[in-house]
Amino acid sequence: MSKATLCILVALAIADSVIAQGAATPAAPPAESDSPIKYAIYSSAWGEKSNAGLRLVAQNQSEQPIKLNSILFSDENNPAITTSLAIDLTVPAQAWAETEMPYVDLLSGNQCISDTMTENWKLVEISNYTLNPSVRGLIIEDTDSFRIYQCVRTVTLHWQDPVSGASAEFTEWIMYHFERRREF
Repeated sequence: MSKATLCILVALAIADSVIAQGAATPAAPPAESDSPIKYAIYSSAWGEKSNAGLRLVAQNQSEQPIKLNSILFSDENNPAITTSLAIDLTVPAQAWAETEMPYVDLLSGNQCISDTMTENWKLVEISNYTLNPSVRGLIIEDTDSFRIYQCVRTVTLHWQDPVSGASAEFTEWIMYHFERRREF
């Protein structure tokens, strides 16, 4: 069993334990469906050595516009070390929006991600939704030509109501979606 696989299995066991203890546990992020915004982050720099920026695509599932301000990524071993992804994107109610941003390293501070990148997986996207909720963190397709793998990480999403200026933050799980194609 690879280190990345072991890492994600441990993360899933911890998540199952937290869920079994009840939703009142402060360390547990809210359920995935509680977020009014679904988003995915992409970069061509993840597949090639380049200085390509990041692209964020967001869907607002609420009845009012939301201005995404930032996503805060904390180091899992030292929570005092953080990386903030500044977004500044207003997403209309029940609509989609996207933005381009300068590259920010979102790959450090998580052992599963580090191990997976070392094992020559290609990061495809980072998102707060999963490709298949019943198999988080597991290899969900394993054929002779293609494999998919996911790592889980906790982040804090900051947004505000662009009309009233009221701010909110939401702690949630995000998924790092990796793929590896067989080399012929």
